[in-house]
Amino acid sequence: MSDTPQTHSLADLKDIAVAAAEPADQPKHEPKRDALGRSYATGRRKNAVARVWLKPGKGDIQVNGKRVGQYFARPVLRMLITQPFLVADRYNQFDVYCTVVGGGLSGQAGALRHGISRALTNYEPALRPILKLAGFLTRDSRVVERKKYGRAKARRSFQFSKR
Repeated sequence: MSDTPQTHSLADLKDIAVAAAEPADQPKHEPKRDALGRSYATGRRKNAVARVWLKPGKGDIQVNGKRVGQYFARPVLRMLITQPFLVADRYNQFDVYCTVVGGGLSGQAGALRHGISRALTNYEPALRPILKLAGFLTRDSRVVERKKYGRAKARRSFQFSKR
């Protein structure tokens, strides 16, 4: 095994998705949907928590009652949110309603991506291998390191002076 992490582009992941069909000996997972035909999941990143409801639709995404373009003004954050749909080849096929609390905008976008990925697997379990291979189902556990006593920040020392 090599120590270098593997990186895949979206096009590579689509090709791998075809080859990552579920083996026949594994039990089939049932879709988890409520009475309204929605799937629910929770996503987390840093201190942000996103509660996500997913249902078939025309691609509308609402975050805390606002349209996604209004809530996440930066295009990079909007791109991050739509990645699970692009990898699963389900772009503009689902409406997303979510509430996000805690953290900053970057953490909230990461939490939303995690929540959308989990909700997609609850709605359509056959997408799990594709999303897992892309790394969207893994919670990013990196958090801010705490400040230590005797230090200016988490690791930064105070300036040294001989005199």
